[in-house]
Amino acid sequence: MSGDQVMPRGLRGLRGPRPAAAEGRGQAERPGQGDGQGQAVPARPAPVRRWLADGTLALVVGALVVTTAAVDDGTTALDYALIVLSCAALACYRTAPRAVLAATTVLGTAHVVHAHPGPLAVLPVLGAVHTAARAGHRGLAAAASAVLLTGYAITQPGTQQTVERAALLTGWFLCAVVTGMADRHWRAYLRATEQRALEAERTREEAARRRAGEERLRIARELHDSLTHSISIVKLQAGVAVHLARKRGEEVPPALLAIQSASGEAMRELRATLRVLRTEDGELPGAPAQLVERARAAGLATALTVTGAERPLPPEVDKTVYRIVQEALTNAARHAGPATVDVRLDYGTDAVTVQVDDDGTADPARPPRPGIGLTGMRERTTALGGTLDAAPRPEGGFRVRARLPLEAAR
Repeated sequence: MSGDQVMPRGLRGLRGPRPAAAEGRGQAERPGQGDGQGQAVPARPAPVRRWLADGTLALVVGALVVTTAAVDDGTTALDYALIVLSCAALACYRTAPRAVLAATTVLGTAHVVHAHPGPLAVLPVLGAVHTAARAGHRGLAAAASAVLLTGYAITQPGTQQTVERAALLTGWFLCAVVTGMADRHWRAYLRATEQRALEAERTREEAARRRAGEERLRIARELHDSLTHSISIVKLQAGVAVHLARKRGEEVPPALLAIQSASGEAMRELRATLRVLRTEDGELPGAPAQLVERARAAGLATALTVTGAERPLPPEVDKTVYRIVQEALTNAARHAGPATVDVRLDYGTDAVTVQVDDDGTADPARPPRPGIGLTGMRERTTALGGTLDAAPRPEGGFRVRARLPLEAAR
């Protein structure tokens, strides 16, 4: 009987919580995901929506600047071209903030020098300065601001008007650099907060697994102390009674033989339960070859055949193969009667196949009702994306055949 079969249902939840990655949560459901360097990054919008938002921003800024330029009678076709190009460059501020800053600065300065426009003409450069500072290029942003302000100051007519507008634009560009840096620090703070939240979640999961392991060990100790001694006494007394009856030449009562057999089976199942409780999840108490040897020692004629290139399997596949062979041999010993069991393991390139056949008393006309053992085997196989066939053979006996893909397990 496999470990999952002998362990009471109430104890199965003590293996600890499953990792969050196995609970079907996608990347879009978390506020931030790891970037491979131990730092969480915020979820990013879809590319189409991102480009639409950037294009809308460039269009709005361009509409404002073009409308302002249209009011000025001195605006020429060259000025409109410079405005359109500088505003269109803003659509790429996410992917190339430095290139956008350079393009808007050159085009904006050329427009300022040529047309002597009002303060709103610097909006494209102002937006590029803000995005460059937010991306961490505050030095370049400050330099671009200085270039545009210098060009604006030396080409504007009128001393008082030039000073007023230059002071106004200086404040605008200073605010753009400061807000860009503040936005950068805020996003870094959010990433650090998300990382701390992920770390706290991981710590909680580890603590829960540790508590579950401690609880398993406590239950194993209680079961051992409370049941093993009593069942051992029953088995010992039954064995002594059977021995004395045979020694005196008396017929051994069937009830006494049943007690001896049941106590021995109870001891084996209890030991299997204790092994499951004391074994960490994913570890196995042996290999399929050892299961075959134990079945032979118990009187079940069993043979093992291995085909293909035998190699280490992924842990989940290895555990599933072990449990399927264990459960199939247990069922054959219980239900097949005096039978021969053939265990086959086939190591393929992309899957491993385990097949257990017996020539027992199973009848194809009366298929067995699936119990906990067969249900458990099917659940384990399905969880790995494999297939399981368990049914009587046409020539008699019973067959369990499972195919477990290796790529999905990796």
